Order: sequence, then C-alpha cells, then structure tokens
Amino acid sequence: MTQQTELSAAQKESRPTALYGGKGTRRVSVRDIGLAKDRGEKWPMLTAYDAMTASVFDEAGIPVMLVGDSAGNCHLGYDTTVPVTLDQMVMLSAAVVRGTSRALIVADLPFGSYQEGPTQALRSAMRLVKEAGVGAVKLEGGERSHAQIKLLVDAGIPVMAHIGLTPQSVHTQGYRVQGRGEEAAQQLLRDAKAVQDSGAFAVVLELVPAELAAEVTRALHIPTVGIGAGPETDAQVLVWTDALGLTGGKMPRFVKKYAELRSVMSEAAQAFAEDVVGGTFPQEEHSVR
Repeated sequence: MTQQTELSAAQKESRPTALYGGKGTRRVSVRDIGLAKDRGEKWPMLTAYDAMTASVFDEAGIPVMLVGDSAGNCHLGYDTTVPVTLDQMVMLSAAVVRGTSRALIVADLPFGSYQEGPTQALRSAMRLVKEAGVGAVKLEGGERSHAQIKLLVDAGIPVMAHIGLTPQSVHTQGYRVQGRGEEAAQQLLRDAKAVQDSGAFAVVLELVPAELAAEVTRALHIPTVGIGAGPETDAQVLVWTDALGLTGGKMPRFVKKYAELRSVMSEAAQAFAEDVVGGTFPQEEHSVR
C-alpha cells in the first residue's frame, strides 16, 4: 500500500501542470515549456537581476525569469547592453537563482561571450550553468548563431534563442521594427527555423510585426516569446522595471505599466528625509535602550 501511495504521488508530480499558478516541488523545466506549447497554454516571463526581486516574482508564480543583459540599461547605468560582461552576468544570475525555488532561470550570454564561435559560446555558457546555476542560456541571432546553439544543446545546455530586434546589434540595427517587407520577413522565418533546427527550446521575437510573429508561432513547434510582437506568441516577456513603472522617461509602445513604483519610491524617500530633517525619526519605538 505504501509503495502504491508513493508511486501515485510520484506520478502525480510528473504530470504537467499549468506554468503560471501551477504547484510543484521542483523547478520548471524546458520540457514543461514544450508541453505548454502542446497544450496551447500561454505563459509569462519577467526579467530579474537580484535575489530579492526574483523572490517576489517566484512567490507570485512567474514560471520563467530572464536574467537579461538589459541589466546594463536598468541597473548598471549603461546606455546599451553592449558593455555588460560575462562576470557581471554570472554574479547577477547566481543571485536570481538563490532567490528562487520554482522558476526556470534563463541567463543572457552577453555581447562578446559567444560571437567568436561555438567553442567560446560553450565556455561562456558553462560558467553560467556551473557557477550561477541557471537552467538555460539565451543568445541572439538566427542563422548566424546556428553552430553555437547546436554545440550548446549537444553539450546538454538548453538554449533560448532571440531574433528580430537584437539589442546587442544596436550599432548595426538601431532600435527599430524588424521583419518589415517580404525579404526581411522571409529572413526572419529562416532565422526562426534555423534556431529550432539547431535545438533551441524557445525563441524570443522582439519588435516584430504582429502578423509575422503569428506566422512564425504557427510555423514552429517550439514556443515563441514575444516582446513587442503582438498577442499571438506563446508567451510574453517584459523588462520588470518597465512593467512596474520604475524606469524613467518615455516607454516603448509595447510596454504596459502595471504599477508606478518610481513615484512610490520617490515619495517614500522624501517622507524619510523629511522625518530626519524635522527630527521626528527615530522616535522612542525605534531606539534601543
């Protein structure tokens, strides 16, 4: 009876559950991501760059988090993602892994850590897997990154690909919609199929016309993750500081703000400062005797 009970529990645990809101005692895996595509289940992904923020998103049920090189813009003060180093990505990724228990953690391979070829890509990805403990890595490029993706997957490292607008190529692409026009659309389709054929378990489509993103999603058996790519991709990702209203300045059209943390934090900082200047903080209850 005990063995049957244990077997039943194991079988129950192995059954696929909803990615968002699902319960379990293990981390979300790339297999879970593929099964969600088969079920037609959409799922959310947010960026995270530190343990505390990641723990909040993990508790909220976010099933996949991306430690993006967007940390360069959001947290490190760079104008682009290009200056971000592999050492920085290892440190940030390790913090996010430590702050979570359920989410699949995907880490970006930063600019200069895989462009030399497959061998460099493997060395870099191994650091993120071994030192930071991530469950997968992400790299930019379609056909041009075919060999890198294939070697990583063959070595047992899951890869999420990234096509369309690729921020590491800002100096050649700029920040503009990709895939407009017949020739560009066909190239995007070729890129999508190339990363799938290379073994990628999912692909990010950034700043791509919604109709083209829908066509790519229908053409692939791996999930598509949209950012500025319309509503018909399998998943959606946003940079968390954009989505929660912490980023200042004008936001891209595709960003929806779900909170206004910048104003909340500013008001709290001012209230603290005024209490200190006015002598009302600390009071007796904040003091040790």
